[in-house]
Amino acid sequence: MLWVKSFHIVFVASWFAGLFYLPRIFVNLAMVPADSDAERARLLLMARKLMRFTTMLAVPAVGLGLWLWLGYGIGRGAGNGWLHAKLGVVLLVLGYHHACGVMLKRFEAQAVARSHVWFRWFNEIPVILLAVAVVLVVVKPF
Repeated sequence: MLWVKSFHIVFVASWFAGLFYLPRIFVNLAMVPADSDAERARLLLMARKLMRFTTMLAVPAVGLGLWLWLGYGIGRGAGNGWLHAKLGVVLLVLGYHHACGVMLKRFEAQAVARSHVWFRWFNEIPVILLAVAVVLVVVKPF
């Protein structure tokens, strides 16, 4: 079980690294001048590659988490409300990941109506989600 848990942590950390950086690329894309096609193309290429790589990291992170939950029975029994809350956080992270994919498609279609300031705030969401998930797993408050 410790091997599965270790690799789960590695893949979750790697997945979040991508979720921390992808919206920073969106900030830069939102600031690109309209006549700067080369800069826009370079940032879009970076965002597409990072989105693909981040998605590839999310799959084993979620899969190993399911293995821990269903295969080893982590979180079963009384007093495990923390796990249900953590699963809710995981769903929010998956939703955030999906939203990043939708925003990338909008940037590719040049159909983004948000400012770089909005993307700076959007960039803070995964930090909060990660902090909540870690507190739930470590502290197990309920």
